Amino acid sequence: MRASRGERRGAQPGALPPGIPLSRHLEAFLEMLAAERGAARLTIAAYRHDLCDLERFLVGRKTSLDGADEASLHVYLASPTAARLASRSLARRISAIRQFYKFLIVDGVRGDDPTVGLDSPRLGRPLPKLLSEAEIAALLAAARGWEGAEGVRVLCLVELLYATGLRVSELIALPQAAASRDPRFLLVRGKGGRERVVPLGEPARQALARYLECRHHFLPDDRPSRWLFASHGGAGHLTRQRCGQLLKELAVRAGLDPARLSPHVLRHAFASHLLDHGADLRSVQQMLGHADIATTQIYTHVLSDRLRQLVHTAHPLARRK
Repeated sequence: MRASRGERRGAQPGALPPGIPLSRHLEAFLEMLAAERGAARLTIAAYRHDLCDLERFLVGRKTSLDGADEASLHVYLASPTAARLASRSLARRISAIRQFYKFLIVDGVRGDDPTVGLDSPRLGRPLPKLLSEAEIAALLAAARGWEGAEGVRVLCLVELLYATGLRVSELIALPQAAASRDPRFLLVRGKGGRERVVPLGEPARQALARYLECRHHFLPDDRPSRWLFASHGGAGHLTRQRCGQLLKELAVRAGLDPARLSPHVLRHAFASHLLDHGADLRSVQQMLGHADIATTQIYTHVLSDRLRQLVHTAHPLARRK
């Protein structure tokens, strides 16, 4: 007996229930995102989930994903399921829908674009959550007081996140070889497969060296692992979720609100503290791995006090004492 299409493909995140056919163009669209645009695995999983949710809705209305019209898309976006989405999640879903139908047009599957009348929600630009330099110092002190191999690993995680501004997905995906090259730098593979070189300060280098001495404690069954942050879990390396849990436990030890701490908050602290101490925006952009400097400009709010002081002290018309 032949396996069904769903069985042949395996259980994909966001896949439709058995008996509901997938659009034959959906997988081709997702493969295009990966091959031509270098989309990250999590981005592809999110787009799959979004488009499968739309297809479930359309199948219930006797309409296919490939053949949906503008009216059907408007009804979907007005449905209770879409209405419960946060603004950013809804905006991402609309972006996925638009890109899918543009893909169908480019491939000659459709001659019209049913998304032309869709409006994206207005998005405010929230300021990043920040930790002060004193709070970072408290975190590092608490990590140094955390005994055992777990404490050594946690200290290494915090030092690297704060010293480099890495995304947590970049950190956990570091191969062991990344630590065997020049200890002054890390070669990081970021979004879209783009590589960048990030410098390491002395405290981060020391924390990494100490972690490497006890890394064997985290190897699955003492077998070699290609991952720098190896783990006994199914992924073979530390997961984003576990990294977040460790940081929240560290926050409690440091007397901080654990809700305020995450790997991304340390990335924000890295960028904000660099700018506050005189780094230029372009250098911070390169270290963060932002493709567009406009993304980095969200951190410029931290410059206001320093720039105000600069004007008062350096401008030729400033009042002199």
